[in-house]
Amino acid sequence: MKPLALALLLAGFALPAGDPPGFYLWKSAELKGFAKTLVPKMSDKKVATQPLGNYANYTFNVAHREGTGEAEYHATQADVFFVQSGEATLVVGGELVDGKTTAPNEMRAASIKGGVEKKLAAGDVVTIPVKTAHQLKLDAGKQFTYFYVKVTQP
Repeated sequence: MKPLALALLLAGFALPAGDPPGFYLWKSAELKGFAKTLVPKMSDKKVATQPLGNYANYTFNVAHREGTGEAEYHATQADVFFVQSGEATLVVGGELVDGKTTAPNEMRAASIKGGVEKKLAAGDVVTIPVKTAHQLKLDAGKQFTYFYVKVTQP
């Protein structure tokens, strides 16, 4: 009887454990592949986004751009960008020019007045705090793909 009990005990340790709730691993190749899968989904504003997961106070998304985006302002969400490919100029800080509310706690505009420009390229990571205007600008013919996390602040 003891060998059977020992065998059952050891078998329990050999079973693979499942991933904990909320855990997900995006492999590098998968993230790089989004540039190709998002191109057919491009909007008239030359951007395509895809949500990847939503957990409590943060969400995961991926975006591909082939043109300059609107200036944005989030009153309750910080952004964290992980640049996958391409290059862009991030304008951060300053004020939206003629900003319009587009959703609760969200504003958009065509441009920013008084922001600082930062060059972004593959491998860069940037954080944008809540209540901070920001805009991605792309030179003609350039592409930019990034994984981003939105973190809702209390």
